[in-house]
Amino acid sequence: MTVRVERDGQVTTVILDRPAVRNAVDGPTAAALAGAFRSFDADDGAHVAVLWGAGGTFCAGADLKALGGPDGNRAAPDGDGPMGPTRLRLAKPVIAAIAGHAVAGGLELALWCDLRVVEEDAVLGVFCRRWGVPLIDGGTVRLPRVVGLGRALDMILTGRPVAAPEALAREIAALPQPCLRSDRASTLEGGWLGEGEAMANEFRHGMTVLAAPGMADGVDRFRGGAGRGGAPA
Repeated sequence: MTVRVERDGQVTTVILDRPAVRNAVDGPTAAALAGAFRSFDADDGAHVAVLWGAGGTFCAGADLKALGGPDGNRAAPDGDGPMGPTRLRLAKPVIAAIAGHAVAGGLELALWCDLRVVEEDAVLGVFCRRWGVPLIDGGTVRLPRVVGLGRALDMILTGRPVAAPEALAREIAALPQPCLRSDRASTLEGGWLGEGEAMANEFRHGMTVLAAPGMADGVDRFRGGAGRGGAPA
């Protein structure tokens, strides 16, 4: 069971429980997350939900090792999002309790929540930038609205939350460019669109990158172990 739900009075806690893969979300886990939040929203006795990850990590994003297989995340313009609940508009608040890493799709899950409570050791970032994998689940739409356009572009273009100013240009130039430019365009365009239209625009940009011939290169590097432990990817 990769998603557990606990209830304490009026508070529902939804727990991502795949610690062996740092709570990365595959297709079945995304479906379980969406189901858990639908049940929370329909429960008259539940007033607030908390989303957190077991084992000291909030969520490392989509499970790229499942990409292309039967357990891969769904990628369709309608229905549930690739990470599960990210297209739902609930009637009740959800709080992200973030410890460890909340990166890539994990950051998108945190941005979907109404509030984020972050431990001092937490790391947030668009780490999918390293693999040429685009944000397609609200990242380019919600991040600018939460932290402002300037900070959002810093995170989206660099692929990490903190970078030395003198190294930024070279680091940006070394990253997979089609994905970087697609996410940049979606971020800039999304600020002038309504949320639904912005989400659809982000998805169109991202699917173009995912369908490109070079897309598999970054995923293969990830599967081969590049970038682990914060090393350059």
